[in-house]
Amino acid sequence: MKANPTFAYVGSYTSPERNGHGNGINVYRVDPRNGAFRHVQHLGGLENPSFLALNATGDRLYSVHGDRSEATSYTVDRETGRLAVLNRQASGGYNPIHLAFDAKQAFLVVSNYGSDSLVALPIAKDGSLGPYSTLTTVAAPLGPHRTEQKNVRPHHNPLDRGGRTFYLPCKGSDCVIGYRLDARRGVLVEANRIASRPGAGPRHIDFHPRKPFAYVINELDSTITTYRQDVSSGALTPLQTVPSTPPDFTGYSTGAEIWVDGAGRNVYVSNRGHDSIGVFGIDARSTLTPRQWVPTKGSVPRFFAFDPAERFLYVANQGGDSIIAYTVGRNGLLAPTRLRTKVGSPACIVFSR
Repeated sequence: MKANPTFAYVGSYTSPERNGHGNGINVYRVDPRNGAFRHVQHLGGLENPSFLALNATGDRLYSVHGDRSEATSYTVDRETGRLAVLNRQASGGYNPIHLAFDAKQAFLVVSNYGSDSLVALPIAKDGSLGPYSTLTTVAAPLGPHRTEQKNVRPHHNPLDRGGRTFYLPCKGSDCVIGYRLDARRGVLVEANRIASRPGAGPRHIDFHPRKPFAYVINELDSTITTYRQDVSSGALTPLQTVPSTPPDFTGYSTGAEIWVDGAGRNVYVSNRGHDSIGVFGIDARSTLTPRQWVPTKGSVPRFFAFDPAERFLYVANQGGDSIIAYTVGRNGLLAPTRLRTKVGSPACIVFSR
């Protein structure tokens, strides 16, 4: 049986207020030999499709729209990779910034950065999005930063590896809040929360593939915090905080993205300002030790992602209008390639499997 090809879906910022140079969602076929992108489709008529999610069967894609108030579903042709808009649904708030499926992929959970709320949009059998039933307001004391902590600013809402808890790093409130989905009512209910250092600005979180540990990139103070996770309650306990940039860097930088590799050996982060990817080894205690920093060859590395086989790491340089690729060595360290794709203001990359 012939395997389906791998496609990359790239979201972007398009609006003038975001200094957006993007034109919607672009689809690329990924060369399995060398990781190169070949353009397949441009789907326009979309404002700031800034974060994407692909369902488990690979036949539906979803996006939220930065600085707007909606989410969109798309059909995916598994053979060609091409997209078509299926439907749109209100997100219940302003500037929806992230989206994630529940364990049964019956709901799409969306966080509204601009208006401090969460919603669970039901997913119909055809993959279209239904209206939410209840809006969950996110409330917490604000941090000390005068410009970047004017509201709670929930920034990321992934589901943990156990499929029970959605974690919400709140950049404006220096905390990470855990939520459980009440599927019967279609509402998210707070289960736990943990405070970070004042002014840290927690932004994104990822999880160890086998052990109960989570790792958070803090945007405002450019640090990474390791947490132990209670398996039953989902509560987080902080264990360590380390800088995400090199000790000799004295400039201004903010943390952006964080991923844990599939082997659970390394944590990867992106730094905007230092414009780098940092690689941190996970030791026997599941805390971190810096191993490498590599330049992103473009400004504002908002996002990065591994291909499904973790042979390549692709960096979306929002300010550099480019996606650049590194090879991933057996030891997890990164090596440069000549792969570079021009694309306006890339904000997110997801791969078919």
